[in-house]
Amino acid sequence: MNDLQLLRYSRQILLPEVDIAGQERLINSKVLIVGLGGLGSPVALYLAAAGVGELHLADHDRVDVSNLQRQVVHQEASLDQLKVESAAQRLKQLNPAIKIVMHNHLLEGDAMLKAVEAVDLVCDCSDRFSTRFAINRASQAAKKPSVFGAAIRFSGQMSVFDPGLATSPCYACIYDENSDDAELSCSESGVLSPLVGVVGSLQAVEALKVLGGFGEPAIGKLLTYDGLRSEMRNLKLQKDPFCSCCSNHA
Repeated sequence: MNDLQLLRYSRQILLPEVDIAGQERLINSKVLIVGLGGLGSPVALYLAAAGVGELHLADHDRVDVSNLQRQVVHQEASLDQLKVESAAQRLKQLNPAIKIVMHNHLLEGDAMLKAVEAVDLVCDCSDRFSTRFAINRASQAAKKPSVFGAAIRFSGQMSVFDPGLATSPCYACIYDENSDDAELSCSESGVLSPLVGVVGSLQAVEALKVLGGFGEPAIGKLLTYDGLRSEMRNLKLQKDPFCSCCSNHA
């Protein structure tokens, strides 16, 4: 690290769990963020601010006025702009030293696998079951950890999946692959603006822990947050020995 980086990240370096070695790991890390909406906005902003060296942004949508209520990486001047371009501009303003790779198309099949293979970790900030299962399959195939987040109405969830650990469950251990994408629609169900900030910030914390090699990532745990009742629960997850994706019987 140079002197400017030592000063910029000094508050993190002061943490004994992070130190200079942990910060250097962050600077040398690559993260794929799938979805630059409500969850992807705080994830991208905090990972950029924390010094993650290379962010790969994936989203094929454009900024709409209804997004601005919660997708804080975008602004009114970004309306009708591709979300990856809008987010890239904001992140470069925040931290010019980071490198950004943009995927402005829907990642599917081999394209998803190649995108996951190119990074160290995936942040699943999507809002479709089909995309989440595609991310999960690619993460399992590439042996790359993923940080999952979901938020709708007043409720949120977050977990970490690590294919490198034999005991780690995956997304398909918990959720039915036949789930309907329509169930996740914020346009139909609504979502409280700061709720996505809470869940996205938790995702960013977990991503930094995995990349920096400190703390205990939320592997084998499902963190749930109920904003209406101000309740946060930590549920233990078990690997499904007959999981269609990660078990030996797949």
